[in-house]
Amino acid sequence: MIPGRTPAIDCHELTYRYGDFTAVDNLTLSVESGETFGLLGPNGAGKSTFIKTLATLTPVQQGTLSILGFDARRSPTDIRYNIGYVPQQLSIEPALTGRQNVAWFARLYGVPRRVRDDRITIALDAMNLLDVADRPAGGYSGGMVRRLELAQALVNRPALLLLDEPTVGLDPIARESLWTQLRGMQANFGMTVLLTTHYMEEADALCDRVALLHHGRLQAVGTPAELKAGLGTPQATLEDVFRHYAGRDLSTEDTGEGFRGVRASRRVARRAG
Repeated sequence: MIPGRTPAIDCHELTYRYGDFTAVDNLTLSVESGETFGLLGPNGAGKSTFIKTLATLTPVQQGTLSILGFDARRSPTDIRYNIGYVPQQLSIEPALTGRQNVAWFARLYGVPRRVRDDRITIALDAMNLLDVADRPAGGYSGGMVRRLELAQALVNRPALLLLDEPTVGLDPIARESLWTQLRGMQANFGMTVLLTTHYMEEADALCDRVALLHHGRLQAVGTPAELKAGLGTPQATLEDVFRHYAGRDLSTEDTGEGFRGVRASRRVARRAG
């Protein structure tokens, strides 16, 4: 923790159980303001449960959690107005245009009416979607769908952006385009970004620090360079780190194109845990 600065996320001994199953197990973790922080781990590691807790969609059962200085138990509404969240599940309405989808989220986030139209246009422009903003979103490609979801999450200028597997199902070109747009927004507005991903090269290139979860427990945390060096193996990769702590293969195959492809790939991911 940087002295004198309130961390964007600060949790201590956070635990969440579904019946007898412990999804998040005694997690203590801090994310600094302005960081791009990656959360890694195999399916079922507890990543999505943790990120839903950060988004106030899942309550704090045990332990403490502070987000942007707000207590997650006492001030969930304050947190919601100051974060953006892009879940694994599709969060767009295909029958609406891109502009209408972003406008819907602007209202949900309470963006003031006097600046709403400008914010919508800026968010669409930042994601390079102005040319297609008035087309039905159901006809968008997979990369455009994900960029539209980011525009929705960014319309309220969040201090913290939560991304749950933001590039799942996208081809490498669409992934790179999405991250180029997001880096621009982060540079302009100084957001903290927390993301989950199964693409190790993505985490290595984008994240200031990463944490690896397995069976709900924190296994390692540090910069990608620190974690790779910790293996003591020349030319170690972040995937080697993943295998070392999780003991499972990682599939990085891109599947699906367009709205239907993204939807199908996320269904498969959810069934896998």
